[in-house]
Amino acid sequence: MANRLGSEKSPYLLQHRDNPVEWYAWGEEAFREAVLQDKPVFLSIGYSTCHWCHVMAHESFEDEEVAGILNQNYICIKVDREERPDIDMVYMSVCQAVTGAGGWPLTIIMTPEQKPFFAGTYFPKKGRYGSMGLMELLVQIAKMWKNDRKTLLNAGEEITAVIRQKDNSPEDIRKNSFQNADGKTRPEKEILNKAYRLFQNQFDTRWGGFGSAPKFPSPHNLLFLMRYAHEEHSAEGLRMVEVTLDAMARGGIYDHIGGGFSRYSTDEKWLVPHFEKMLYDNALLILAYTEAYQLTKKEEYAQIVRSTADYILRELTDEEGGFYCGQDADSEGEEGKYYVFFPEEVEFVLGVNDGRKFLELYGITEAGNFEGKNIVNRIGQKEEGWPVEDARMKKLYEYRLKRTKLHKDDKILLSWSAWTIIALARAGRVLGEERYLNAGRKAQKFIEKNMTDTDHRLYIRFRDGEAAHAGQLEDYAVYALALLELYSADFQAEHLEGALLRVEQMRMYFKDQKHGGYYATASDAEQLIVRPKETYDGAIPSGNSVAAMVLNRLAMLTGEVKWQEEADEQMQFLEREIREYPTGYAFSLLAMEDVIGSHRELICAVSGEVPKELEEYRRRDPGYGLNVLVKTEENAGKLSDCAPFTREYPVPKQGAVYYLCENGACRAPVTDLSALDL
Repeated sequence: MANRLGSEKSPYLLQHRDNPVEWYAWGEEAFREAVLQDKPVFLSIGYSTCHWCHVMAHESFEDEEVAGILNQNYICIKVDREERPDIDMVYMSVCQAVTGAGGWPLTIIMTPEQKPFFAGTYFPKKGRYGSMGLMELLVQIAKMWKNDRKTLLNAGEEITAVIRQKDNSPEDIRKNSFQNADGKTRPEKEILNKAYRLFQNQFDTRWGGFGSAPKFPSPHNLLFLMRYAHEEHSAEGLRMVEVTLDAMARGGIYDHIGGGFSRYSTDEKWLVPHFEKMLYDNALLILAYTEAYQLTKKEEYAQIVRSTADYILRELTDEEGGFYCGQDADSEGEEGKYYVFFPEEVEFVLGVNDGRKFLELYGITEAGNFEGKNIVNRIGQKEEGWPVEDARMKKLYEYRLKRTKLHKDDKILLSWSAWTIIALARAGRVLGEERYLNAGRKAQKFIEKNMTDTDHRLYIRFRDGEAAHAGQLEDYAVYALALLELYSADFQAEHLEGALLRVEQMRMYFKDQKHGGYYATASDAEQLIVRPKETYDGAIPSGNSVAAMVLNRLAMLTGEVKWQEEADEQMQFLEREIREYPTGYAFSLLAMEDVIGSHRELICAVSGEVPKELEEYRRRDPGYGLNVLVKTEENAGKLSDCAPFTREYPVPKQGAVYYLCENGACRAPVTDLSALDL
């Protein structure tokens, strides 16, 4: 049954005309009814292209349960801020004073005399992550209206008095406001703090890394610390990352001649590696160094990213675009033989002058540092080294290729390839290297062509023309994340469409409907004596932690309530799992940061190509919590299928218009990205 908004002209109000909520437009009738029925007023202000307005509408105002509470206890008013900027201006000032922030949708609860005693922006239907839900809020205020009305009326009088003053004090308003979403420490936030303290305690202040030898790179630990350092303004958190990345880049774990990293270090200072190189280690390390480059602007980090990405493309990439698993530590039955040097070999290849310089720069001596031979390293060196692309390095690389041969594991694993797609897409976007992004796209097409069955299900492995073994949770979760990363790099809507397909399959075949989380194997896979469910983030992040990140990002990108609900359930499951020892779940912590840290949605409606200013911003800034959608005339149809709320955003005839929503509140649109102060 249509409410009272059907005869309105505002597109925003008309969007709500079929809500079960008995909306009034702003006017005498509404307030007269509030007096006659002795009810407080629920005021909701927004506009037709406001992302979080649509989310709250779909989640709550279209919901019969929420509508029942509102209709029974409140007189409900809808206001289009673009039609009535005066009303918006008054109540937005209240919200900003009460909460310290503002935006749309704007939620105000007030007396029939229009005196506000509660202000906020977006509220989910039900409480989550320490934030009050709309239903809980509505019930609580309704009870107070009946049993403790004086408290609400006093708050309304005092807030009104304060905002009428020329020099009002936000602190005074906060003190007088009925504001039960009171900023108490969220349980999840304490998990993040606990993890950070544990990393601090385990940190090797001299050589970087965590704990004693053997030392593993564990890039997801560093990714968490970078995000935490940014959110908490922790210089110490970033310092731990830089010390570790610098030490690894100087050590023997990094291949100074051919690029890329070995599996782990057998000693505390990263000198002597287990010489095996694995695809997933290098992909995750590309992510860590790329992010560190954005945060610190250290060019040496960008060089590490390029050399590692080039190593993958040169030595671990199939002609059709898939990625091989890795290279063995041994050659001719001897560990590390491929990588180590005697001084005379270096001088033979480079000549005396360049050879001696190399020996000095890279710690090569007659005595050796590994069983009488030398692992190339820069530990303790002050002078700048030679980049991998240096002609002298290339001579050593060519020599090394000829003297012995490494075994290569040339099977292609879907989840490992997906991590590599993520790494190359990110590196390509940040460094402006189109060849990396193209390699990521090519690998994605390889997967769709060679590792997908006739029902669009995924396979785990491809080798020698054959795909085999039904895909598992990590295949679906990481591949979905890879598709989202590709979308983030080129804004091709088919990537977003593909991610939605894979997550639908993930939910259909892997979800534990009874206890939460996701099983490692599909419901129709071979039944073993137990159906495993992995949450620990070891050398590679678990499928469950990746699933949490994917679900939350899809919720932010699509505005769809079902994905938010799935993300909430998954984070609740992971919280139970990781609370006792959070440092073992660094990627889950990253996903948790996505949920409870600051989050923003930026919609760019543009005529033509992606604006250069947007590309440049995203190169230089990690954009933590920022989810970007780009709408053009060409992709409008497909994008609206994936993210229905984008139908409301018009594409300008020329130039670009930016719509920013932050922490559930949407700002007014702008045509200049710099005006958003991202």
